[in-house]
Amino acid sequence: MGQSSANRSLERGMDVLRAFRPGLETLGNGEIAERTGLSPSTVSRLTQTLVDSGWLQHDARLRTYRLAAPVLSLAHAMRTGSRWLQVAAPLMHEMAVQHRINVGLAVADRDEMVYLESIRYNRRVSQRSVVAGQRVPMELTSLGRAWLATAPPDQRQALMALFAARRSPAAWKPIASEIDAAIHDVQTRGYCAAAWQPEVIALAVPLQVPGQPVHVLNMSVTSPASISTVSALLSGPLLNLAAAIATGMSG
Repeated sequence: MGQSSANRSLERGMDVLRAFRPGLETLGNGEIAERTGLSPSTVSRLTQTLVDSGWLQHDARLRTYRLAAPVLSLAHAMRTGSRWLQVAAPLMHEMAVQHRINVGLAVADRDEMVYLESIRYNRRVSQRSVVAGQRVPMELTSLGRAWLATAPPDQRQALMALFAARRSPAAWKPIASEIDAAIHDVQTRGYCAAAWQPEVIALAVPLQVPGQPVHVLNMSVTSPASISTVSALLSGPLLNLAAAIATGMSG
């Protein structure tokens, strides 16, 4: 197999692993094909390879697959070896306890944001539980919109086209306007805010450290208050925490 073909097979194998999400314990080949856009024959070959190499387990009775233990070991190695988490997690926990808020740190993966850490300390109980490893939509969240504000123009344009293709023009127009406003807010105020879940308001700021991928820090509360009211309360602590993390990473 040529180098380019081998690289392509590896990329497609990663696509298969990405198809597994929380709440989906097992997936069949047909479901994986639907989620990845790969052909059924390609998925069948890849899942067999992933079973043989130990990354997937095959349930013969259900004719489905589930993630195997080595996937968890990779995640553990990533978390324990992350300089970002070593620096940010203690500061995030301190801020969450002090203000009784939720604090998260995330990175972009294609068209989604993935939480590296999530410390939940809000006064009010929310039905939405966020944990490390969870994915959220880039276009709807303060995390994603803060990241889009830092993205190269061509990459941002491609993502915006992808988001638009998923919705009707009427549904996309207000979201596009909110993203444009969020990008302006990041560029002028350093942060943006969004409320994509009922009564959950989040602020986010991109963390740009030379030589590192852009990370995004957020704070959120479950509150009936307006976005402007929550922003007035949390923007100062958020920007201070971002500066402390950036200083720690630079050091």
